[in-house]
Amino acid sequence: MEFRLLGPVEVWNGDHRVALGGPKPRALLAALLLRAGQVVSIDRLVHLVWGAHAPDTARGLVQTYVSALRRTLGGDLIETRPPGYLVRLDRGVLDVQAFEHFADDGRRAVAEARHEDAARSLRAAERVWRGPALDGVGEALSADAARLTELRLTVVDERIAVELQLGRQSEVAVELASLVAAHPARERMRGHLMTALYRLGRSSEALAVYEDGRKALAEELGIDPGPDLRALHQAILREDVALLGFVPLAQPVSEEHGRVIPAQLPADVPDLVGRAALIVDLTRLLDMNHTAPPVLVISGKGGVGKSAVAVHLARQAGHQYPDGQLFADLRGTTDSPATAEEVLSRFLRALGIPYTAQPESAQDRADLYRSLLERRRVLLVLDDARSERQIRPLLPGGTGCAVLITSRGRLSGLAGAHLTDLDVLDTEGALALLGSVLGADRLAAEPDAAAEIVRLCGLLPLAVRTAGARLATRRHWTLATMAGRLGVEHRRLDELVAGDVAVRASVGLSYRLLDQRAQTAFRRLGLLGTPDFPSWIVAPLLDIPADDADDVVERLIDAQLIDHVTIDAVGQSRFRLHDLLRVFAAECSEVCDTAAARDAAITRTLGSWLQLIIEIGSRVPSGEVELRRHYASAHPVDDHVAKRVMADPEAWLEAETPALIVAVERAACLGLDVAACDLATALSFSRVFSANRMAEWHSSHAAALAATRRAGNRLGEAALLAGLGQIHYSLDHFDQVREHLSQALTIFIEAGDRRGEAVALAGLGGACREQCRLREGLGLLSRSAELFRLLGDDIGIGATCRLSAAIHLELGEYDATWPLLDQALTAYRSADSGRGEALTVRTRSLVHRALGDYARAGRDSTEALAMLRASGEQLMIAFAVQSWAKVEIRRGRGGACLPSLVDALDVCRNHLDRYGEALMLRTIGELHLAEGELDLAEAHLIESVAISRELGTALPAARARRDLAAILSARGDGTAEAMLATALEIFSEHEAREFTELTHTAAACLPPLRRPQTTGL
Repeated sequence: MEFRLLGPVEVWNGDHRVALGGPKPRALLAALLLRAGQVVSIDRLVHLVWGAHAPDTARGLVQTYVSALRRTLGGDLIETRPPGYLVRLDRGVLDVQAFEHFADDGRRAVAEARHEDAARSLRAAERVWRGPALDGVGEALSADAARLTELRLTVVDERIAVELQLGRQSEVAVELASLVAAHPARERMRGHLMTALYRLGRSSEALAVYEDGRKALAEELGIDPGPDLRALHQAILREDVALLGFVPLAQPVSEEHGRVIPAQLPADVPDLVGRAALIVDLTRLLDMNHTAPPVLVISGKGGVGKSAVAVHLARQAGHQYPDGQLFADLRGTTDSPATAEEVLSRFLRALGIPYTAQPESAQDRADLYRSLLERRRVLLVLDDARSERQIRPLLPGGTGCAVLITSRGRLSGLAGAHLTDLDVLDTEGALALLGSVLGADRLAAEPDAAAEIVRLCGLLPLAVRTAGARLATRRHWTLATMAGRLGVEHRRLDELVAGDVAVRASVGLSYRLLDQRAQTAFRRLGLLGTPDFPSWIVAPLLDIPADDADDVVERLIDAQLIDHVTIDAVGQSRFRLHDLLRVFAAECSEVCDTAAARDAAITRTLGSWLQLIIEIGSRVPSGEVELRRHYASAHPVDDHVAKRVMADPEAWLEAETPALIVAVERAACLGLDVAACDLATALSFSRVFSANRMAEWHSSHAAALAATRRAGNRLGEAALLAGLGQIHYSLDHFDQVREHLSQALTIFIEAGDRRGEAVALAGLGGACREQCRLREGLGLLSRSAELFRLLGDDIGIGATCRLSAAIHLELGEYDATWPLLDQALTAYRSADSGRGEALTVRTRSLVHRALGDYARAGRDSTEALAMLRASGEQLMIAFAVQSWAKVEIRRGRGGACLPSLVDALDVCRNHLDRYGEALMLRTIGELHLAEGELDLAEAHLIESVAISRELGTALPAARARRDLAAILSARGDGTAEAMLATALEIFSEHEAREFTELTHTAAACLPPLRRPQTTGL
């Protein structure tokens, strides 16, 4: 086997990756592997894996994880050695060892002056890494991860030193710029970058790198650079040729007197921040040998700092162009963009050709212009270009020239151009920019408010600079005051005005250049306000075909008004509006779109999402009751979109959830109660709904509920109450389930809505079952089933019959279960619900197991597990695994089930299913009990009892106590009888089958044990 820690924690057996379970088992294995050959105590492992937040059952969980790892990896890897465990590894099976081996080889080669061999070995050490060390173990082992990362950076540092000795400064300069930006306090790395830049003839940049480092060390650590970095700085100031690694030959210099040298560049920006790596990259492109003039296009949205970057880059590179620098504002975002003829005339005058001597035709001017530049080294900066057509006549032909272009469009039609999309700053860069404008002291005094200001500015340089300028001229304002003013969304753009600079005006320039359809799409995307969106959303917003919507989205991208974010799990490209652009777009929609047009666009869009939810349910019936079969607000969706969603509905909903939540809230805010209610309700009852974002879902549902109440929409109110009940059911909040569904039931009955009544009764019956109110639950489910029969709803019949059978099983009324299970299977098969059928087969296996018929129970549990695995629904698979494992435990062969149960436990925790978590813990406890591992069994059962008590589920808690009594009895503990009596009292109170079983079979209180084992594994 091969063990990998330098990246995601993985174990490989040949070409097969071994399943290790969740983050905690992986962290435990990694902790032992990093200390191979050493005994690591259980207490030390608990500290490494959980830190200061270890649960009370952590020691028991360590033993469980070790047991599961042994079954997965073989029993010889992890040895039990008091007070803990020890791992022994063969040479060459751990990637950390391989990394250290290559690093040692490289250092030996350095010592022996074998520089090529050293570089090769050190690069091999770096290649062992696959990503961040110990990735995938959560917060565990952070100190170990930091130590490994430091070792990696040391090797990188050593390798770059060797590369510089080999004269490879061009190859490492870009890499060094990124490394220094990421690790500003590493002085040796900064020194390498200064050396590389100096050797490349870029002394001023090398000195700027030193100054940046001096400031960073002073601000972050309160210290000055060390003596080595200071000495290097002085050597660069002296132009010490020893830094070059060789003595340069003298070059002949010629000067042509009388030639006009234009110098048209605007002043450099004094506080350009966050662009160091980009400047290095673009400078490298200018430095390269070319067969044609290099053309660099810097594009980006308004206010992102394109002009500042271009001017800064031009000034940094200006010394390479001794024949001058030309600059033109092409006015591409104005109503009167500059013409090629106009710019050529200006450039010719700058090159010494008076207007009266210039040719009349544009072509002749272009020919003269190119002739003048043919043998000169001139740098051109063309700012704010509108189109390729505007640019082409201005491009020189001589290879000694270079061109920098800025544009809000991407200008992808310029052949041979290097295109760079300039994005907003990162948070650190935005804060640095804010501090440079208003002063570092004020920034340091209110760091939280400063962070909020740059967040509300969307990290857009123009907005950050404008906010800083307002604060600089209003010394009586605190940063918190400014943050509060920016926090009022409808006034945010009003606040971002300083003198003649306004963010709204900058954004408006791009908007005004769009065609009418693209303008409408931009406005309505702002109105919708979702954090991101797929391109097809534009189709319902504009009521156009999906293909046309794609074209509109491309035009918005080209105009830099929306950004591509990612490709989601179902293959959809997702886009977003910058926050300030979204505010501007929403403002425009208020002015330009009628209320009716706005409402229709939002209703269609929510209706399209709704249609997809409906199609998911209709194509793969869930087996659960549904409140509505049809929704009036559903809107047709393109077939290609629907097909992509149906390929992986769960992944689609995970990607779409943030947008859905905001869309429901937006519709509710606009008073579109039907659209908001329909989508929120359909989501609540969908099989792909996940309650992992409970706070956000609850917020959107509450907003929709308030909208229905304002509108007097009683059935909508009832539907949302039922939906909230469904959400709370998935989170095991059974008291809230009963509260919401009881309110919904009253309204449904008043309105004569039989389906709503049936659904509410079914939900209440299910909640009663979970809370062990068994007879009450049977009554509610019986009423619900009768209504579903009147409605001819097979899914409803199947669900209520299955749940009723489960309650009869709890009561020990086995004969009553069979006809109900048969009815459920018949109904589900009639509805073509494979999921419902699988859940029913699982329930049937529980009945067989309770009757002691383990053969039939095993067949049914295996069949149910296979059917659910085919569906890919992880939570239901976990419950099916538990049913199968219980049968195996009863058969005396439960040991092999432990890894599957541990995975099932992780699934329940990831889905926030506390009921399932308690069930899995109890089952793992029973397995350990059957194996004679009394301490492990006790730890899991105690945790299961605690969760069940928290949920108010008495019977599961009593079952765990019954097993705890068996443990106490096996130890000869006299409190076993009292523990069992407590469990019996609960069983009796709820008429559970265990009361009869335990009172008639004395041995039943203690499952068959292997030789008791109270310590170790």
